[in-house]
Amino acid sequence: MLSVRCELEVWPERAAPPPDALARRLATADGLLCLLTDRVDAALLARAPRLRAISSVSVGLDHIDLAAATARAIPVGHTPGVLTETTADLAFALLLAASRRVVEADRFVRAGEWRVWEPDLLLGRDVHGATLGIVGLGAIGRAVARRARGFGMRVLAWSRTRRPLGDLEGAVAWSALPELLAAADFVSVHVPLAPETRGLLDARALAAMKPGAILVNTARGGIVDEAALAEALREGRLAGAGLDVFEREPLERESPLLGLPNVVLAPHIGSASVATRARMAELAAENLMAALDGKPMPACANPEVYR
Repeated sequence: MLSVRCELEVWPERAAPPPDALARRLATADGLLCLLTDRVDAALLARAPRLRAISSVSVGLDHIDLAAATARAIPVGHTPGVLTETTADLAFALLLAASRRVVEADRFVRAGEWRVWEPDLLLGRDVHGATLGIVGLGAIGRAVARRARGFGMRVLAWSRTRRPLGDLEGAVAWSALPELLAAADFVSVHVPLAPETRGLLDARALAAMKPGAILVNTARGGIVDEAALAEALREGRLAGAGLDVFEREPLERESPLLGLPNVVLAPHIGSASVATRARMAELAAENLMAALDGKPMPACANPEVYR
Protein backbone atom coordinates (compact mmCIF):
# COMPACT_ATOMS: atom_id res chain seq x y z
CA MET A 1 0.00 0.00 0.00
CA LEU A 2 2.74 2.44 0.89
CA SER A 3 5.19 1.51 -1.85
CA VAL A 4 2.92 2.86 -4.59
CA ARG A 5 2.59 6.20 -2.78
CA CYS A 6 5.94 6.77 -1.08
CA GLU A 7 9.62 6.22 -1.41
CA LEU A 8 10.24 3.68 1.33
CA GLU A 9 13.21 2.78 3.45
CA VAL A 10 12.47 -0.43 5.31
CA TRP A 11 14.60 -1.56 8.24
CA PRO A 12 15.88 -4.99 7.12
CA GLU A 13 16.82 -6.58 10.43
CA ARG A 14 14.68 -8.75 12.69
CA ALA A 15 15.63 -6.73 15.78
CA ALA A 16 14.44 -3.14 16.20
CA PRO A 17 16.75 -0.42 14.84
CA PRO A 18 19.11 1.13 17.40
CA PRO A 19 18.18 4.75 18.24
CA ASP A 20 21.04 6.26 16.24
CA ALA A 21 20.23 4.17 13.18
CA LEU A 22 16.58 5.20 13.37
CA ALA A 23 17.52 8.85 13.86
CA ARG A 24 19.78 8.85 10.81
CA ARG A 25 17.00 7.50 8.64
CA LEU A 26 14.45 9.92 10.05
CA ALA A 27 16.64 12.94 9.31
CA THR A 28 15.14 13.17 5.81
CA ALA A 29 11.86 11.32 6.35
CA ASP A 30 8.36 12.78 6.11
CA GLY A 31 6.65 9.85 7.79
CA LEU A 32 7.40 7.00 10.17
CA LEU A 33 5.62 3.65 10.36
CA CYS A 34 6.80 2.02 13.58
CA LEU A 35 6.25 -0.89 15.93
CA LEU A 36 5.89 -0.96 19.71
CA THR A 37 9.58 -1.95 19.89
CA ASP A 38 10.63 1.44 18.48
CA ARG A 39 11.22 4.16 21.08
CA VAL A 40 10.06 7.49 19.62
CA ASP A 41 10.95 10.12 22.20
CA ALA A 42 11.59 13.86 22.17
CA ALA A 43 15.30 13.37 21.46
CA LEU A 44 14.52 11.31 18.37
CA LEU A 45 11.92 13.80 17.15
CA ALA A 46 14.46 16.61 17.50
CA ARG A 47 16.60 14.80 14.94
CA ALA A 48 13.71 14.48 12.45
CA PRO A 49 13.04 18.03 11.21
CA ARG A 50 10.93 16.93 8.22
CA LEU A 51 8.75 14.44 10.06
CA ARG A 52 5.05 15.12 9.52
CA ALA A 53 3.37 11.89 10.59
CA ILE A 54 3.90 8.87 12.86
CA SER A 55 1.86 5.71 12.59
CA SER A 56 2.30 2.76 14.94
CA VAL A 57 1.17 -0.80 14.32
CA SER A 58 -0.23 -1.03 17.85
CA VAL A 59 -3.01 0.20 20.10
CA GLY A 60 -0.81 1.18 23.03
CA LEU A 61 1.52 4.13 22.53
CA ASP A 62 3.73 4.00 25.62
CA HIS A 63 6.72 3.78 23.23
CA ILE A 64 5.91 7.20 21.74
CA ASP A 65 6.23 10.58 23.48
CA LEU A 66 2.76 11.74 22.52
CA ALA A 67 3.19 15.15 24.13
CA ALA A 68 6.40 15.84 22.19
CA ALA A 69 4.75 14.80 18.93
CA THR A 70 1.73 16.97 19.64
CA ALA A 71 3.97 19.95 20.42
CA ARG A 72 5.40 19.53 16.93
CA ALA A 73 1.87 19.21 15.46
CA ILE A 74 2.71 15.69 14.32
CA PRO A 75 -0.33 13.40 14.23
CA VAL A 76 0.22 9.96 15.75
CA GLY A 77 -1.80 7.07 14.44
CA HIS A 78 -2.54 3.74 16.09
CA THR A 79 -4.83 0.74 15.62
CA PRO A 80 -7.61 0.72 18.25
CA GLY A 81 -10.55 -1.64 17.96
CA VAL A 82 -8.86 -3.90 15.44
CA LEU A 83 -7.31 -6.31 17.92
CA THR A 84 -9.90 -6.29 20.71
CA GLU A 85 -11.48 -9.70 20.14
CA THR A 86 -8.22 -11.41 19.17
CA THR A 87 -6.44 -10.23 22.32
CA ALA A 88 -9.42 -11.24 24.45
CA ASP A 89 -9.19 -14.71 22.89
CA LEU A 90 -5.55 -14.98 23.98
CA ALA A 91 -6.29 -13.70 27.49
CA PHE A 92 -8.86 -16.43 27.91
CA ALA A 93 -6.54 -19.00 26.34
CA LEU A 94 -3.87 -18.11 28.92
CA LEU A 95 -6.45 -18.25 31.70
CA LEU A 96 -7.54 -21.74 30.65
CA ALA A 97 -4.00 -22.99 30.05
CA ALA A 98 -2.80 -21.79 33.45
CA SER A 99 -5.84 -23.05 35.34
CA ARG A 100 -5.79 -26.53 33.79
CA ARG A 101 -1.97 -26.74 33.65
CA VAL A 102 -2.01 -27.45 29.91
CA VAL A 103 1.63 -26.54 29.28
CA GLU A 104 2.81 -28.60 32.25
CA ALA A 105 0.76 -31.53 30.97
CA ASP A 106 2.23 -31.20 27.49
CA ARG A 107 5.77 -31.26 28.90
CA PHE A 108 4.85 -34.25 31.07
CA VAL A 109 3.66 -36.30 28.10
CA ARG A 110 6.58 -35.31 25.84
CA ALA A 111 9.08 -36.25 28.55
CA GLY A 112 7.66 -39.79 28.63
CA GLU A 113 6.56 -39.49 32.24
CA TRP A 114 2.95 -40.54 31.65
CA ARG A 115 2.91 -44.11 32.99
CA VAL A 116 -0.64 -44.58 34.24
CA TRP A 117 -3.87 -42.63 34.79
CA GLU A 118 -3.81 -41.22 38.32
CA PRO A 119 -6.63 -39.45 40.16
CA ASP A 120 -4.37 -36.70 41.49
CA LEU A 121 -2.25 -36.12 38.39
CA LEU A 122 -1.84 -32.44 37.40
CA LEU A 123 -4.89 -31.24 39.25
CA GLY A 124 -5.93 -27.76 38.17
CA ARG A 125 -8.64 -25.27 39.03
CA ASP A 126 -12.14 -24.98 37.65
CA VAL A 127 -12.91 -21.98 35.48
CA HIS A 128 -16.66 -22.49 35.29
CA GLY A 129 -18.42 -20.84 38.21
CA ALA A 130 -15.25 -19.12 39.43
CA THR A 131 -14.83 -15.40 40.08
CA LEU A 132 -12.94 -13.36 37.50
CA GLY A 133 -11.54 -9.94 38.36
CA ILE A 134 -10.92 -7.66 35.38
CA VAL A 135 -8.46 -4.83 35.99
CA GLY A 136 -9.35 -2.29 33.31
CA LEU A 137 -12.81 -2.61 31.76
CA GLY A 138 -11.98 -1.03 28.42
CA ALA A 139 -12.71 -2.65 25.06
CA ILE A 140 -10.54 -5.73 25.64
CA GLY A 141 -11.61 -6.10 29.26
CA ARG A 142 -15.24 -6.04 28.16
CA ALA A 143 -14.56 -8.66 25.49
CA VAL A 144 -13.01 -10.89 28.16
CA ALA A 145 -16.06 -10.33 30.39
CA ARG A 146 -18.33 -11.49 27.57
CA ARG A 147 -16.31 -14.69 27.25
CA ALA A 148 -16.46 -15.22 31.02
CA ARG A 149 -20.24 -15.01 30.87
CA GLY A 150 -20.22 -18.14 28.69
CA PHE A 151 -18.33 -20.00 31.44
CA GLY A 152 -20.82 -18.97 34.09
CA MET A 153 -18.22 -16.88 35.90
CA ARG A 154 -18.93 -14.16 38.41
CA VAL A 155 -17.19 -11.06 37.04
CA LEU A 156 -15.85 -8.14 39.11
CA ALA A 157 -14.29 -5.11 37.42
CA TRP A 158 -12.15 -2.15 38.39
CA SER A 159 -11.30 0.76 36.09
CA ARG A 160 -9.84 4.19 36.55
CA THR A 161 -12.85 5.48 34.60
CA ARG A 162 -16.24 3.86 34.95
CA ARG A 163 -18.29 3.87 31.78
CA PRO A 164 -21.83 2.51 31.44
CA LEU A 165 -21.82 -1.30 31.35
CA GLY A 166 -24.22 -1.50 28.41
CA ASP A 167 -24.70 -5.12 27.33
CA LEU A 168 -22.74 -6.25 30.41
CA GLU A 169 -25.28 -4.75 32.81
CA GLY A 170 -26.11 -7.43 35.36
CA ALA A 171 -23.18 -9.60 34.29
CA VAL A 172 -20.39 -7.44 35.73
CA ALA A 173 -20.17 -5.77 39.13
CA TRP A 174 -17.91 -2.79 39.82
CA SER A 175 -15.46 -3.25 42.66
CA ALA A 176 -12.67 -1.39 44.40
CA LEU A 177 -9.30 -2.85 43.46
CA PRO A 178 -8.41 -4.30 46.91
CA GLU A 179 -11.78 -6.04 47.17
CA LEU A 180 -11.45 -7.39 43.63
CA LEU A 181 -7.99 -8.82 44.31
CA ALA A 182 -9.16 -10.46 47.53
CA ALA A 183 -12.21 -12.10 45.96
CA ALA A 184 -11.09 -13.14 42.47
CA ASP A 185 -9.99 -16.67 41.58
CA PHE A 186 -8.60 -15.22 38.35
CA VAL A 187 -7.35 -11.69 37.70
CA SER A 188 -6.95 -10.48 34.11
CA VAL A 189 -5.10 -7.22 33.44
CA HIS A 190 -6.29 -4.84 30.71
CA VAL A 191 -5.29 -1.30 31.71
CA PRO A 192 -2.94 0.69 29.45
CA LEU A 193 0.57 1.38 30.69
CA ALA A 194 0.70 4.95 32.00
CA PRO A 195 2.47 6.67 34.90
CA GLU A 196 -0.49 5.95 37.16
CA THR A 197 -0.67 2.24 36.23
CA ARG A 198 3.05 1.41 36.18
CA GLY A 199 3.58 -1.02 39.03
CA LEU A 200 -0.15 -1.09 39.79
CA LEU A 201 0.10 -4.76 40.75
CA ASP A 202 3.13 -4.48 43.00
CA ALA A 203 4.21 -6.77 45.84
CA ARG A 204 1.53 -5.37 48.14
CA ALA A 205 -1.25 -5.83 45.60
CA LEU A 206 -0.12 -9.33 44.72
CA ALA A 207 -0.04 -10.22 48.42
CA ALA A 208 -3.66 -9.05 48.64
CA MET A 209 -4.77 -11.52 45.98
CA LYS A 210 -6.79 -14.53 47.00
CA PRO A 211 -4.54 -17.47 47.93
CA GLY A 212 -4.37 -19.90 45.02
CA ALA A 213 -5.49 -17.31 42.46
CA ILE A 214 -4.19 -17.07 38.90
CA LEU A 215 -2.98 -13.86 37.23
CA VAL A 216 -3.25 -13.19 33.49
CA ASN A 217 -1.58 -10.21 31.82
CA THR A 218 -2.02 -9.36 28.14
CA ALA A 219 -1.75 -5.57 28.61
CA ARG A 220 1.80 -4.33 29.32
CA GLY A 221 4.54 -5.83 31.45
CA GLY A 222 5.30 -2.73 33.49
CA ILE A 223 1.91 -2.94 35.17
CA VAL A 224 2.96 -6.02 37.17
CA ASP A 225 6.00 -6.30 39.44
CA GLU A 226 7.58 -9.40 37.89
CA ALA A 227 10.00 -10.09 40.74
CA ALA A 228 7.17 -10.00 43.27
CA LEU A 229 5.00 -12.16 41.01
CA ALA A 230 7.77 -14.75 40.65
CA GLU A 231 8.16 -14.87 44.43
CA ALA A 232 4.41 -15.32 44.97
CA LEU A 233 4.37 -18.16 42.43
CA ARG A 234 7.46 -19.80 43.85
CA GLU A 235 6.03 -19.74 47.37
CA GLY A 236 2.68 -21.10 46.17
CA ARG A 237 0.68 -18.09 47.33
CA LEU A 238 -0.55 -17.81 43.75
CA ALA A 239 -1.35 -20.98 41.83
CA GLY A 240 -0.24 -19.78 38.43
CA ALA A 241 0.04 -17.06 35.85
CA GLY A 242 -0.42 -16.59 32.12
CA LEU A 243 1.76 -13.81 30.72
CA ASP A 244 2.01 -12.40 27.21
CA VAL A 245 3.85 -9.19 28.15
CA PHE A 246 6.89 -8.39 30.28
CA GLU A 247 8.76 -5.49 31.82
CA ARG A 248 11.60 -6.04 29.35
CA GLU A 249 10.94 -7.70 26.02
CA PRO A 250 12.15 -10.16 24.93
CA LEU A 251 12.07 -11.80 28.35
CA GLU A 252 15.59 -11.87 29.73
CA ARG A 253 17.28 -15.24 30.17
CA GLU A 254 17.89 -14.38 33.83
CA SER A 255 14.19 -13.91 34.54
CA PRO A 256 13.05 -16.05 37.49
CA LEU A 257 9.79 -16.66 35.63
CA LEU A 258 11.57 -19.03 33.24
CA GLY A 259 12.32 -21.49 36.02
CA LEU A 260 8.75 -21.72 37.29
CA PRO A 261 6.55 -24.59 36.08
CA ASN A 262 3.29 -22.83 36.97
CA VAL A 263 3.66 -19.96 34.49
CA VAL A 264 2.48 -19.98 30.88
CA LEU A 265 4.70 -17.61 28.86
CA ALA A 266 3.91 -16.18 25.43
CA PRO A 267 6.02 -13.77 23.30
CA HIS A 268 3.60 -10.81 23.08
CA ILE A 269 1.21 -12.49 20.64
CA GLY A 270 -2.05 -10.99 21.87
CA SER A 271 -2.97 -9.67 18.43
CA ALA A 272 -1.21 -12.44 16.49
CA SER A 273 -3.88 -13.84 14.24
CA VAL A 274 -3.50 -13.66 10.48
CA ALA A 275 -6.58 -11.50 9.99
CA THR A 276 -5.91 -9.12 12.89
CA ARG A 277 -2.25 -8.46 12.12
CA ALA A 278 -3.16 -7.83 8.48
CA ARG A 279 -5.84 -5.33 9.46
CA MET A 280 -3.48 -3.61 11.92
CA ALA A 281 -0.92 -3.17 9.14
CA GLU A 282 -3.57 -1.84 6.78
CA LEU A 283 -4.91 0.68 9.29
CA ALA A 284 -1.38 1.83 10.16
CA ALA A 285 -0.68 2.39 6.47
CA GLU A 286 -4.01 4.20 6.01
CA ASN A 287 -3.17 6.47 8.93
CA LEU A 288 0.20 7.36 7.46
CA MET A 289 -1.06 7.95 3.93
CA ALA A 290 -3.89 10.17 5.11
CA ALA A 291 -1.53 12.34 7.17
CA LEU A 292 0.99 12.68 4.34
CA ASP A 293 -1.89 13.74 2.07
CA GLY A 294 -2.83 16.45 4.59
CA LYS A 295 -5.98 14.63 5.73
CA PRO A 296 -7.00 13.50 9.24
CA MET A 297 -5.88 10.03 10.18
CA PRO A 298 -8.67 7.43 10.47
CA ALA A 299 -7.36 6.54 13.96
CA CYS A 300 -5.41 9.41 15.51
CA ALA A 301 -4.29 9.32 19.14
CA ASN A 302 -3.75 13.11 19.33
CA PRO A 303 -6.58 14.65 17.27
CA GLU A 304 -5.93 18.04 18.88
CA VAL A 305 -3.20 18.57 16.23
CA TYR A 306 -6.02 19.15 13.72
CA ARG A 307 -7.63 22.01 15.67
